[in-house]
Amino acid sequence: MKAIYVAQHIIDAQLVRDALEAEGIPAYVAGAYLTGGFGELPVNDLVRVMVAASLEVEARAVVEQVERDLSESRAALAEDDADPGLEPA
Repeated sequence: MKAIYVAQHIIDAQLVRDALEAEGIPAYVAGAYLTGGFGELPVNDLVRVMVAASLEVEARAVVEQVERDLSESRAALAEDDADPGLEPA
């Protein structure tokens, strides 16, 4: 298996895994259970999304799209947080 995505958060890893599986690419989140050890373990590169080496090229295209979508969503949230004129719902 090949690691095609290193996540900062387990949620990001699950989003990538779900997107891959929606495209018919089986994926596995390695290190998901290690996140409970934060403070005891080094936190860098613990959680990775893995796919079969034969599916790496297709998987990387999906990962790139998910990263773009996440980046756009986070930027939009940051803009909303910075706008003092917005009223809470």
